[in-house]
Amino acid sequence: MGKATGFMEYTREKTKERNPITRINDWKEYSAPLSDVALKKQGARCMDCGTPFCHMGMELEGATTGCPINNLIPEWNDLVYHGRWKEALDRLLKTNNFPEFTGRVCPAPCEGSCTLAINDPAVAIKSIERTIIDKGFENGWITPRIPTKRTGKKIAVIGSGPAGLASADQLNQVGHLVTVYERADRPGGLLMYGIPNMKLEKEVVKRRISLLTQEGINFVPNTEVGKDITAEELRKNYDAVILCTGAQKQRDLEIEGRQAKGIHFAMDYLTTTTKSLLDSNFRDKHFINTEGKDVIVIGGGDTGADCVATALRQKCNSVIQFGKHPQLPTSRTPDNLWPAFPNVFTLDYAYEEANAKFGEDPRQYSIQTKKIVADENGEVKELHTIQMEKYKGEDGRYYFKEIPGTEKVWPAQHVFIAIGFEGTEQSLLNQFAVETNNNRVKATYGEYKTNVEGVFAAGDARRGQSLIVWAINEGREAAREVDRYLMGSTLLP
Repeated sequence: MGKATGFMEYTREKTKERNPITRINDWKEYSAPLSDVALKKQGARCMDCGTPFCHMGMELEGATTGCPINNLIPEWNDLVYHGRWKEALDRLLKTNNFPEFTGRVCPAPCEGSCTLAINDPAVAIKSIERTIIDKGFENGWITPRIPTKRTGKKIAVIGSGPAGLASADQLNQVGHLVTVYERADRPGGLLMYGIPNMKLEKEVVKRRISLLTQEGINFVPNTEVGKDITAEELRKNYDAVILCTGAQKQRDLEIEGRQAKGIHFAMDYLTTTTKSLLDSNFRDKHFINTEGKDVIVIGGGDTGADCVATALRQKCNSVIQFGKHPQLPTSRTPDNLWPAFPNVFTLDYAYEEANAKFGEDPRQYSIQTKKIVADENGEVKELHTIQMEKYKGEDGRYYFKEIPGTEKVWPAQHVFIAIGFEGTEQSLLNQFAVETNNNRVKATYGEYKTNVEGVFAAGDARRGQSLIVWAINEGREAAREVDRYLMGSTLLP
């Protein structure tokens, strides 16, 4: 612990963000790192707890608490305070394969369980993490780590999201020959197409893919298992297969008028927008354009927020986001005690932008869409809603009921459904004949084995829709189990 009184002397400094009105005119990242001087002070705020809850990595009260990949946070905080950036990078890379991703898009459950956060704002862990890895690339500290020996064992990884990349990285480093199959035209999975450019610029993703390729991993894009190559071929040609396909089956909204034109799944909107941006800077027009339109996003999560931010950059006429839950409180409630993730009100980047553009937060709370109405051409023109009241039943569970007299009609020419994911797509799982449970691959956490010999599963395909840090956690652990399966023992963590 470099400065024993640092947490009393320095206040938390928020990551720098570009002006909201300025940044909605481009697709560059909205945030920027703090200065070295500022980050040294942020590192000094770390208390070097005897029991550092920040890297405990578990689920508490239905949410992630602490870092699932068990980052050695107090150690690299202290190294940053002392200006020993390269050593901080070495400590960071011991547990995290891709800090450049988590440092940008992870919701930072580590900060929610920071001991300092009991009474004061948490240590700026995420900002420090991002800067450590960015400095690593900028200073040439990160170079290809090419294995000196190969085992001759061949492994196929299906899906190139964070779980697939983490497992591929780990297995390649112990000398196995790894091939990653991706059905999209660019590797990266949701990192490439599901997360908008303003949160994660794609040069960051491509840089990592390039590095992994130099290290010996073979990426095969534009290849859909079951269509371009069969599961039988993969099992025949590889010693092991890992399913890291994600939870891509989007949950639909089954209400009157759903068939109207102009209603899209959120992920389709985000994917086509990013692909068009990368392919042609939107010149190909192969995207859903909301310019001059009234936009409604149904679903109150991060994917919905990304839709809000995307519509703003397309110069929509208005944008509203519907959420079924009440507005969160500004501070922890008695049933949401530390170190559980703080369920408190925050102003995410998209909402800050909408507020700057239109003068109000775009979120509408405790609202339910009753029906969708189309015009004479079948195009969506309005949504009918009613306010809901959340209450606790006699059984202790929470329920919702409609509030009479709160009906309202909202104009809309584009509607995006962002109410989550049901699980992974069944066609591929049927190809491998793996057992499933609630649209997820049935494989025990920590073991990752399916019912099919030599076939493993990790990430959202196994656990359901979750965080990037859980995907990396499972990718790393699945790699360990595959290595053990192939070699009889393993040195992987």
